[in-house]
Amino acid sequence: MKPRIFIDGEHGTTGLQIRQRLAARGDLDMLSIPEAERRNDALREEMLKAADIAILCLPDDAAKQAVAMLDGTNSTRVIDTSTANRINPDWAYGFAELDEGQAEKIASARLVANPGCYPTGAIGLIRPLVKAGILPSGYPVTVNAVSGYTGGGKQLVAQMENEDAPDHIGSPHFLYGLTLTHKHLPEMKEHGLLDHLPIFSPSVGRFAQGMIVQVPLHLGDLNNAPSLSDLHAALEKHYAGQDVVEIVSLGDSAKLARIDPTELNDTDRMKLFVFGTEGKGQANLVAVLDNLGKGASGAAVQNMDLMLSKRAV
Repeated sequence: MKPRIFIDGEHGTTGLQIRQRLAARGDLDMLSIPEAERRNDALREEMLKAADIAILCLPDDAAKQAVAMLDGTNSTRVIDTSTANRINPDWAYGFAELDEGQAEKIASARLVANPGCYPTGAIGLIRPLVKAGILPSGYPVTVNAVSGYTGGGKQLVAQMENEDAPDHIGSPHFLYGLTLTHKHLPEMKEHGLLDHLPIFSPSVGRFAQGMIVQVPLHLGDLNNAPSLSDLHAALEKHYAGQDVVEIVSLGDSAKLARIDPTELNDTDRMKLFVFGTEGKGQANLVAVLDNLGKGASGAAVQNMDLMLSKRAV
């Protein structure tokens, strides 16, 4: 029997991407409800309970409602793409490359919290350095990022693309999260192994998909004043043996004049760079990913496949 997959919220930006990625998969039995019935809670509950894996592409409150519908007694396994459970210790964090053994935790879990797009880049840069003893957990980390506008869901897509909309956004680039209270901050702190919330400055550009995340560092304030080579070596060691996260060589990075946030669009990969000038005491760590690939839908499919590898027969 094929595993049954239900995407609760399949008509939203992330859900549509997951549905498209799974459309040609002959090894899955996709459960679905019409868009007009998406608020039919009885039908949603029926589908949730019939699924082997339910992928929740919903706002936080609706995701919590969906989990409550399963009431802990149902065998349905869950991947939640909302922020509701990303620091919940009862949920496996769905960043397979986070640490050695993380993919196995995801494969064996009933409940998996899909990471956020910004945190995937930030944590991907920060955590390896904290674990290596290079970046103090109390360091005042700052994270600067720009995302494609699909990261804001259907409402932001409409604001950016529909010039006739009363709330149309015509600017080529805008900064937001100005109160420094972005919903991804607890996730960055928890899985970045930090003592304090980082200062996070997110922004959106006039491109649909893609993302750049930056973490600037003063090397003299880190443990043992590391070189750029030390930072690069720590990242390489942390991600050794996997093919999703690529650590770009220092030589190749030094040849670059610019970074394109759309470089990895329509892939599920992430590139990490170490920029700076050796001996100058500063570094800029950079992650590039597709906000709908490794940053959302692609990660959900990756987690689903890991979970299916441990499916009971």
